[in-house]
Amino acid sequence: MKKILFVLPLLLIACSKKEANIQTTENTDTTVTAPDYPVVLDGADSVKDGFISESDIAQPAAEPNKSFRVVEDGKIVRTINGDMLPLTLSDELSAEGDEYVIKIKNYSNKNISGTIYPEEKEMNIRFNQIKKADGSYDGPFGRTFSAETSEAGEILLIIGRSNMASGVSTGKFKVDLK
Repeated sequence: MKKILFVLPLLLIACSKKEANIQTTENTDTTVTAPDYPVVLDGADSVKDGFISESDIAQPAAEPNKSFRVVEDGKIVRTINGDMLPLTLSDELSAEGDEYVIKIKNYSNKNISGTIYPEEKEMNIRFNQIKKADGSYDGPFGRTFSAETSEAGEILLIIGRSNMASGVSTGKFKVDLK
């Protein structure tokens, strides 16, 4: 009998850590005790009749997001991994003279190409330069480019205003990379 009293609390503690416990009060406030992984509810309607379905609980991410965006002093830097290509990026230049830099890490293919699709046809935007993994630069290009890469590594694609043309260099655009 003493063994049962000792083992029972241990079983209850062990079982409560593996599933989310829900307690509902009369005024429909819901309290969730989190399991060993993060719990994310998909809006207020996710809790129905005091129960959370398995699809409402977010599992831990298998791998972190490989793309991020940094804005600093008129330069927008978007970092991606080379294994994400082909890819389409959407962004916006909000001030004259802004630059958009796509930093491609761990690029190992022999060729790279891209096309810019501005929302406004008259937008003055182009691929200004490409910095290859060996440190060499190439450019300027137009709204499309294609280049050979001699070695694997980090590649920078610099997009901005063309000083040889007129027009506004602000607005939304998309970049297709292959």
